[in-house]
Amino acid sequence: MSLKVLYILPPTKIYAGIERVVDEVCSELAERYHTDLAIDVLYTSDFKNFEIGNRKYRKIKKLTGGRLNLMLTVRRVVSEAKYDLVVVPQVEATVIFWLACLGLRRSFALYLHGNPRLEMSHLKAKLLFFIMGRFILHRLSYVFGTSPKQLESFKAMFPSNVPHHWVPNPVRRFDGDNNEAIPDSEIVTFVNVARFSYQKGQDILLSSFAKLHKLRRNVRLRMVGYGNSEPDLRQQIKDLDLEGVVSIEFYPDNPQAALSASDVYVSPSRWEGWSLAICEALRFGLPVVATDCEFGPSDILTDQRLGRLVSLLDEDQLVSAMQYYCDNIQLEKKYSEYRKSFVDRYSVERVVHVHADALMRAAK
Repeated sequence: MSLKVLYILPPTKIYAGIERVVDEVCSELAERYHTDLAIDVLYTSDFKNFEIGNRKYRKIKKLTGGRLNLMLTVRRVVSEAKYDLVVVPQVEATVIFWLACLGLRRSFALYLHGNPRLEMSHLKAKLLFFIMGRFILHRLSYVFGTSPKQLESFKAMFPSNVPHHWVPNPVRRFDGDNNEAIPDSEIVTFVNVARFSYQKGQDILLSSFAKLHKLRRNVRLRMVGYGNSEPDLRQQIKDLDLEGVVSIEFYPDNPQAALSASDVYVSPSRWEGWSLAICEALRFGLPVVATDCEFGPSDILTDQRLGRLVSLLDEDQLVSAMQYYCDNIQLEKKYSEYRKSFVDRYSVERVVHVHADALMRAAK
């Protein structure tokens, strides 16, 4: 008899990192482990940028409005089936949904994304983290995480005997992942793909790129994304007189157009949970310059053929690393196939087995 597992996605307007990971992992689990696992996914909101079509897993869509309605909806869905395990991304949502299901006798797993230490930035988050550590964590079945160092940090913050399990994020494939940057071109194009936000550090990137442009006039920068910081970033581009060499672009579902036509990927994040964007850049054979933030980049860039880590908030190091790739881009292109081969270990058809093993351990 198969184990019944429910993933719950909290309300959000954008189909992005967490949503994409859960969707892709659950689709693969339903395909490969249908005799062992019955996978349901509860969606509690619509997405502006993506429509979830038919899936091999059971899709449950319940639009909610307000915290109380959300909690009642979750409780109703969880109570309607005898789930062996309920998986919830993020600490705050896990606390809320666990409390909503009090008395139902269901096993829960916390699925970490992002950086828990830095997510306690406001009073509500601090309260929910306190409730997690004091009252809920020891009652959970498992803690899943997207990065080994992320799990180490969480365990140091909240010591417990609850098992922790690294479940790598899947890196999607693209229709033709060849790099289409013009060979031997004098122009060197850097690219960043991320939500426009303080966390992702695009302000740091622009400041550093302005310094680089004074040293190397043949550089260009493509910033791909969306988010609340966009007006500030556009103003910064104008203030730094970069309007002719920096472009802001938006591809709602697929950054292939930008990645395939660029030379170097730059990740200036202040913190991460993993970094699918870095892995997707490696899928196109791009070398990566990344800030050595918590967590993810140092777990991925374990070889200088993949890219270079620079100290967080050290613009001079970031400029120096980008300058290196400007001057050695033809040499670095020789490692393109190595990067593609390296990141293939995170393809969904490979990491799905790790996810399945974690679920079956947690549900027993």
